[in-house]
Amino acid sequence: MPKPRDELLTIPQVLDELPGVSRSTFYRWRQLRKGPKSIKLPNGSVRIRRSELDRWLAAREDAA
Repeated sequence: MPKPRDELLTIPQVLDELPGVSRSTFYRWRQLRKGPKSIKLPNGSVRIRRSELDRWLAAREDAA
């Protein structure tokens, strides 16, 4: 049985799951390497794997 593919989320989709976090704050986190690991596509678009966002959120929860 094939494994389901890990969903690739756009920045707006990620921000929908992070209420109160602005786009500029998210990009600052990326620049400082404090946000979830991201994938930059050849066309310049950025995607975050669903599993990476979940892992990153869980790590923030543990640190709180």
